[in-house]
Amino acid sequence: MPAEAWLTARPIAHRGLHDAAGGVIENSLSAAAGAIAGNFAIECDVQLSADEDAVVFHDFVLDRLTAESGRVDARKVAELTQIGLKGASDRIPTLTAFLDAIGGKTPLVIEVKSRFDGDLRLAKRTGEILAAHKGQPIVLKSFDPVIVAALRELAPGFARGIVAMNEYGYADYDHLSASQKHALANLLHFEESRPDFVSWKVADLPSAAPFLCRKALGLPLMSWTVRTPEDRARAAEHADQMVFEGFLP
Repeated sequence: MPAEAWLTARPIAHRGLHDAAGGVIENSLSAAAGAIAGNFAIECDVQLSADEDAVVFHDFVLDRLTAESGRVDARKVAELTQIGLKGASDRIPTLTAFLDAIGGKTPLVIEVKSRFDGDLRLAKRTGEILAAHKGQPIVLKSFDPVIVAALRELAPGFARGIVAMNEYGYADYDHLSASQKHALANLLHFEESRPDFVSWKVADLPSAAPFLCRKALGLPLMSWTVRTPEDRARAAEHADQMVFEGFLP
C-alpha cells in the first residue's frame, strides 16, 4: 500500500519534542504532548517487556535514561511502568498508554526495535495493539527488514518503512557480517521487505538506494536525525521530510 499522504506533511519530532535540560525526556508522554502542542508529528521507539508487552523506550537497557540498570526485556511491564525517567516526573509508558495520550491528534511513526535475531514477538504485540487504532495516522518502521516484512501480516492496514544508512558502524550492529551490512546499506532485501517508505541517515544523503526509491519508485523519503542547519538544508534538498531534534523548525 502507498504510504499515507500525511506522512511527510509536517516535521517529525525525534522521540517526541524532548528537552532533557527542561525535564522533558525522549519517548515520554511529556515529549509527546510537546510535539502535539507544536503541531509536529511524533517518532517513537518500542521495546519488549519480559511478559511480552510493548513499552515506549529507545535503548535495550535501562541505564542511560533511568536510575535502574539491565535489559528492558528482563522486566515485566508492571515494573517498567513504575520506573521514572532521569530528571523528569515521567515514567516509562506502555505503547497503549502512549497511543491513548496522543489520541490521533498528530501522526505517529513507531520504530520497532530489533536485535536482528528473527524474534517477531515485539512486532506481533505492536500489531495487536494497533488493531484497536485503525484509522489513526500511524505508520511503522524498523532497521530490520525481517521485521518490516513481517509487519505486512502482523499489522495489516498500516504502512511500513525501512530505516537505513550507508555504514553500520554502531555497536548494535557489531554482530552482523560484512555481507549483511552491505545488504542493509543497499536495500538488497527490497523484494522481501517491500517498504512503503524509506528513512535514511541525513549525513548519508544523497545516496543511490534512497534516491532510486524516491525518484524511480515514488516512495516517500524521510531523513534522520536532523540537528543542525546543515542537516536541515541537506534534508530539504534530498528528502521529503525530516526527523528532527534539538531545535524548533
